[in-house]
Amino acid sequence: MEKNHKIELPLHIHDEKNGLNYTLHGDYYLPDIEVDPGQPIGKYGRARLRYLQEHRSIMYNRLLLSGKLYDDLHRADEEAERLLDTMLSQMAKDAGVTEMLKASDPMKWVGMMNAIKAQVEEIIWNELIYT
Repeated sequence: MEKNHKIELPLHIHDEKNGLNYTLHGDYYLPDIEVDPGQPIGKYGRARLRYLQEHRSIMYNRLLLSGKLYDDLHRADEEAERLLDTMLSQMAKDAGVTEMLKASDPMKWVGMMNAIKAQVEEIIWNELIYT
């Protein structure tokens, strides 16, 4: 009668070459990666995260494994907010959207501001999020 000999593998190992620790999951050792999100990520950082996960998986994995993912997401979020603030006010000024218009015709003011915000966000998506 043949006996089944199963080799007991250690649950945790350390690779001296790359300095990483690994944990056994099923038949595979996976690296123990801790991600410190640091500061909360806003709307644009979360959008970039979804984009990277769904469309740029290699870049996502590279950033994640290097520990730079949340730095990238935070940078994109901050830059997007800065662009939104500066471009929104400049484009509103260029289009003649003023406080006087807001007081005299609030519905027109809201419509124009919404259109301008949509234009600025389109720029943000293309220049920061989808790169």
